[in-house]
Parts: sequence; structure tokens; C-alpha cells
Amino acid sequence: MCRNISYCDVLCCPALGSAGLYVWTCNDFAVSDAPVDVLIDEAIVALRAGMVVGIPTDTVYGLAVDPEVVGSTDRLFALKGRARSVELPVLVSGMQQADLLAGPGGMALAPRRLAERWWPGGLTIVVPRRLGLGWSLGGNEDTIGLRCPAHLELRSLCEEVGPLAVSSANRHGEPPLTTVAEVRRVFGNDLGVVVDGGVCDNAPSTVVGFVTEEPTCLREGAVSWISVLESLG
Repeated sequence: MCRNISYCDVLCCPALGSAGLYVWTCNDFAVSDAPVDVLIDEAIVALRAGMVVGIPTDTVYGLAVDPEVVGSTDRLFALKGRARSVELPVLVSGMQQADLLAGPGGMALAPRRLAERWWPGGLTIVVPRRLGLGWSLGGNEDTIGLRCPAHLELRSLCEEVGPLAVSSANRHGEPPLTTVAEVRRVFGNDLGVVVDGGVCDNAPSTVVGFVTEEPTCLREGAVSWISVLESLG
């Protein structure tokens, strides 16, 4: 049986493809139909400045920061009104980034097998954190939750900036936001950039823990627990 523990509020919406993106800036909320690469550049600048950015994902809208920037995760916790006892998950561009974050020397065999089967996609994998990482993610400082999203532009953002600490775009305890209008209404000028990817209203990721001898289902979502166990053999 899978325990419904809210380890993370991880994100997402369908791939944006060529449908077009819009960006709301925190200064005047002007809408731009600039190409995707231009909007990614806007988000890169904001993230590197330590700002919180609103992003579409393959689940719901999310809030993202660059955890390498000191104080950025503090802003995210404060913006959400979320207790620091609830650890922020991290989005990665792929296995290479995951190996740099997982301890003691990269993703172990069992979590790697799951990642190879379900990434990119709706599976967050909680593993031991690499010693010396030093990111202020809240929660257990010895673990880290990793996911590679099924969203091309978001993976490109991770590739350019680095892994992103994330949470769903909502005040803590309230329903996730599924449109850019909702994100703008709730967070207003508190966000550096909000990228509009249309409606994002998909199932949250399944969260699997690998911090004990046996894998643990921390939350069942997009991937069924039965499917997880079958993938592990």
C-alpha cells in the first residue's frame, strides 16, 4: 500500500511544442509572444539573480529557484508559506545531473533502474544526498528528491541553469494552480517571471524513497505503485 505523504508538490503540463509561450514579467505583467528560446533566456536571468520563477511543467504550474543562489530557497519557502520541514524536490535535465546530486557516488542500481524506465516523466526518486552539496532545501539534509520532467523546455532550462528546486505554484495548503492567470492572481509581483504554457492540470508525480533497505511509496501519483514494483523486478 502506498502512503499518501506530501514529500513534494511536483509540477507539470503537456509539452508546449510549437503552440507558443507567453511570459509575464514582474514589472508590468506585459505579455510577450516571443519565441521559446527568448523566454528561456528571460527565465535564466531571473533564476541566476535568485528570483522565484513561475513555470509550466508536466503536472501543474510550479515555482522554481536556482538552489545554488544563496537565499533563493528561503524566498520560495516564504512565498509559499511552507514550513522548512517539508523538503523541496529538485528537477534535473537527466541522469548526468542526478548522478552529481545523489550520494555517495551517484544513483544506486535500484533508483537508476526506475529512472531509466520512467524518466522523463512523473516519478520523483528520493535518494541519499551527496555529501557537501550544501543546498538549503529544508527537511532531511541527508536526502534529496530528484525528478526529470517530461517537458522539453523545462529540461532545457535545467540544462542551462542547473538543477532547480521546485514546488507547486500555490500557497501552502491550497489547491495547485493550473493557469497563468491563477498564478498571476495569487503571486502578483512576487515572481521574477511567469511563463505561460497553457493549462497544466495533470496528476502529480509518484514519490518513491530509497533511504531504507526497501523502496517506500511516499506518494502514489502518475505512476502506479504496482508499476514501480514491476520495474524493480
